[in-house]
Amino acid sequence: MGDVIRTVKIKLDVPDERCDDLHQTKDQFLHCANTTAEWAWRHPNDYCITSKQTAENALYERLRDETALTANLVQKGIRRAIEATKSGVARLKNGDNTSQPHFDAWSVVYDKRAATFHRDHVSLSTINGRVECDYVIPDDAEGTPIGEYLLNKNYEFRTSTLQYDRPTESFYLHARMRQTEDTDQGHSTAFFDSEHRTVLGVDLNVDGSLAVTSTGAFIGNADEMNHRRREFEKTRGSMQQTGTRSAHLSIQSMEDREHRWMQDELHRASNRIIEEARDHDCTHISFENLTDIRERMADAKRFHAWAFRRLVEYVEYKAEMVGIAVAQVSPAYTSQRCSKCGFTHETNRRSKHQFVCQKCGYELNADYNASKNIARKLLKKLHSGQTSSGGGAPCQCALTSGTLNLNGEYTASVDSTAEGESTDKPKTSVAGH
Repeated sequence: MGDVIRTVKIKLDVPDERCDDLHQTKDQFLHCANTTAEWAWRHPNDYCITSKQTAENALYERLRDETALTANLVQKGIRRAIEATKSGVARLKNGDNTSQPHFDAWSVVYDKRAATFHRDHVSLSTINGRVECDYVIPDDAEGTPIGEYLLNKNYEFRTSTLQYDRPTESFYLHARMRQTEDTDQGHSTAFFDSEHRTVLGVDLNVDGSLAVTSTGAFIGNADEMNHRRREFEKTRGSMQQTGTRSAHLSIQSMEDREHRWMQDELHRASNRIIEEARDHDCTHISFENLTDIRERMADAKRFHAWAFRRLVEYVEYKAEMVGIAVAQVSPAYTSQRCSKCGFTHETNRRSKHQFVCQKCGYELNADYNASKNIARKLLKKLHSGQTSSGGGAPCQCALTSGTLNLNGEYTASVDSTAEGESTDKPKTSVAGH
């Protein structure tokens, strides 16, 4: 049976002091769409660009720098323009008159990464953080679209659109709702839309390997990035002392080259993470929550915070294209907890890269241990989302040569000859591996 989609128009009760945040978010969202449309529309002199991936590769960085939007909203703005360009190209092929798409109607597209949808309110991403908006629901909603779809748990939220009615100065969420089927156990098919749920944990580091996964992959070289950054800062400081225009132009040119190099390194690392997830048939990728990272990590300067956020953003939009979800979990105790027995103590971490459990003696690379704990945290959230411990799709962590579930049951991969859990193998970091 095909999907049953219904759209419900919901009036929002937006706090007065946050209305301007939504208006500015709309302005920047339309800027992304119109900038993309201008770049993609090349008729009649050349072929128009209709590839979302090509557009994102060309414009994502620029639009992220030009706006205060989250990565997801930038992507949505780019994709809106590319869809309109595709439609224009189709009209041209049919011999119809058309022109470059232009967007001026008040609207912002939100999916489940930029908005958290609830039955009575919604949390929307804006240029100034999240804004919580209650729904204006009638006292008697029975027989109305709100009662039949919004308040009906057999319908789940899909990508929706925020709009604004100027005459009444009111915000409306045009929520797209998809019907889900009930199972014999009374569960929604939302819990069964995949054969399994396998999580790849990723630990990000300011030195050693940039990223370490729960499958034992050591990706990128944070030390090399730090060295390049230090050398650049040293050279810039020396040139700034001259104070000449020529020195200023040279610094700008160096900064551009440095920025492009860093972006290339982060793109390569994100591609490796996606490959690792796909190679192990993962449905989810888990990172530590990056909120307040500069305050949480003494060594995480502004550069590290920028690099980590960009890497996660790159993974997010690339993962979305291949159907993999990306989530962030609390960083609490991920470096102190033993991923084998669960014993948690600060003395477990002997050094930056060595972890030895004081209870069971489990020894492995500290970043690798943390990556497995990061995977396990998301695993617990996914598992608790199922309405019973025995039902739903299997939830498991992706490891070096198999998987591990919350009950501690290890399943070796088909081609693995390992006996028991083989996750104690990587003990040393391999920078750039």
